[in-house]
Amino acid sequence: MTLRTAGIHHITAFVRDAQANVDFYAGILGLRLVKQTVNFDVPSVYHLYFGNETGAPGTVVTFFPFEHGRQGKIGSGQVEWITFAIPEGAMSFWENRLTRFGIEFARERRFEETYLRFADRDGLQLELTERRRGPNSGWSFGEIPAEMAIKGLGGAVLNSGAPERTGILLQELLGLEKVGRENGLLRFRSYGELGNIIELKEAASDLGHGGPGTVHHIAWRAKNDAEHEVWRERIVNRGLEPTPVKNRNYFNAIYFYEPGGIFFEIATDSPGFDRDESYEELGRALKLPEWYEERRSDIVKGLPAFTVRPLEEDTSND
Repeated sequence: MTLRTAGIHHITAFVRDAQANVDFYAGILGLRLVKQTVNFDVPSVYHLYFGNETGAPGTVVTFFPFEHGRQGKIGSGQVEWITFAIPEGAMSFWENRLTRFGIEFARERRFEETYLRFADRDGLQLELTERRRGPNSGWSFGEIPAEMAIKGLGGAVLNSGAPERTGILLQELLGLEKVGRENGLLRFRSYGELGNIIELKEAASDLGHGGPGTVHHIAWRAKNDAEHEVWRERIVNRGLEPTPVKNRNYFNAIYFYEPGGIFFEIATDSPGFDRDESYEELGRALKLPEWYEERRSDIVKGLPAFTVRPLEEDTSND
């Protein structure tokens, strides 16, 4: 079987504070909180998922809020930048919005695209770029109309400790096509419409470490469970060490470290975030896997409360 991933399924990062995280990604960036659950391996910690109106694969960023975690350091062995795709013609809207919220940004031009680069409250590095491909989001929040809303993930910039080996893996294992080289970056592309552009730094930098402000892992798309099993076999055959398949309720997952030290995941597109909530109710209540339900009371007591809310900068003009 010839396998190629459609691109990124989701990207997961560490942050410090749940309310600040929700305020930034829902309140400022206008993404929909499509699922609030817990880290299935550490249920004392939230796992918050943000995406388009349904949390479709290729639109989702997720977060583990660790209030007392040490500050992360961005470096090799990590996803260095998370790229979001916005509709064509939306750049000035986002420049004005970031300015309204006091978020400093810089413009960068590469591969004939313009990027707005900025950081969230924990220092996680983000960028916006206009893309024609991919459906517009159907979600609007605050003063962000759907026609200006973030579509989903545009891709990511990878900082590998072994860039040549990572580049080979992106092509030979994941099936990405190398399509460009510019100013120390290699550009790869998958066939999907979102989460489909990966850039790899040709030179490794100092080693990074995890913590708030850094990415925990980047997940790639598998179509279904049958394909997922083949992905695992291929990973093993390359001499890598994937985990067993893990049930994450909304997808199944395999995790492994690629040769450059970046933590990769292969995640199935299904069953999706609406398996235990209707479209209208997505993200409104804490959802636990069945094996934690008997501990719900204790788990809830240990989690800080938060609210998805319009922010003052969006309500002061009312």
